[in-house]
Amino acid sequence: MSVLAFIDQSEGQVKKGAYEALSYAVKLASQLGTTAEAVVLGKLTDDIAALGKYGVKKIYHVADEQLNHLDAQVFADVIAQVARAAGAKIIVLSNNSDGKAIAPGLSVKLKAGLVSGAVALPDTGNGFTVKKSVFSGKAFAHVAIKTDIKIIALNPNSFSITEAGGGNAEVSAFAAAVNTPKVKVTAVNKVKGDVPLGEAEVVVSGGRGLKGPENWGMIEELAKLLGAATACSRPVADTHWRPHHEHVGQTGLAIAPNLYIAIGISGAIQHLAGVNRSKTIVVINKDPEAPFFKAADYGIVGDAFEVVPGIIEEVKKLKGVA
Repeated sequence: MSVLAFIDQSEGQVKKGAYEALSYAVKLASQLGTTAEAVVLGKLTDDIAALGKYGVKKIYHVADEQLNHLDAQVFADVIAQVARAAGAKIIVLSNNSDGKAIAPGLSVKLKAGLVSGAVALPDTGNGFTVKKSVFSGKAFAHVAIKTDIKIIALNPNSFSITEAGGGNAEVSAFAAAVNTPKVKVTAVNKVKGDVPLGEAEVVVSGGRGLKGPENWGMIEELAKLLGAATACSRPVADTHWRPHHEHVGQTGLAIAPNLYIAIGISGAIQHLAGVNRSKTIVVINKDPEAPFFKAADYGIVGDAFEVVPGIIEEVKKLKGVA
């Protein structure tokens, strides 16, 4: 009963969520006393064999050019072909936007039980039970999968990336039957920024308390010093202070960084729903009654225009930056 990890990629480069899924699959395979393998679709500029350092022994590569861009139905069909050929009983993929599109179709094709939003390794002591996040991260559910084939979609930033000390993996070309994609990509417009928001370990976010887009310089400066991505609340995006792709919350992007710094954000329940899976939340707000303080691990009651510049100066001192 091998474990198969889906290596998600974009423009030839492996996504962070794929490394997490790969590490998870290797740990699960060790727990079950079996081997971990992986599958990658489309052209990959990163060294495929080097992924063996994460503990995977064999990687199936379907290099068909039609797989360079995501078509969820086609991807699900190809992954199902690989899973059947490899005899995989468990498939692991990231619960990112690609994984959310692929997993349901893959579940149907393999007649497999699916748990999306997994946050921990399964309990295999008595059956196969997976812990997952529910109610926008407010609670957890323990779901038993009883089907022969099982699919686990792992929540981003819920499992650490670990190297297993392995050498290069065996890369095996897989000749899959690839259906003509129904989705045609005519252009790719990249979001500017050093750190993709969905993959960021640290996020610095601003709200209406910043009073206007002209004051976003300190948010960007702090983010750059911390190697962080920038984000914002919905009212900020709706008033066009910041681009909509930075909007985090229930109606925006749900994220789970290791550190989320909220500046001038009151913390409405809709915003919390998108960020409450963050490992550590720091809130800076001049209103001591702001709801966000109830969810914060650390809070600073003060004027953002006084507090944030002070933090920037201290970070610069620690980093030795003039």
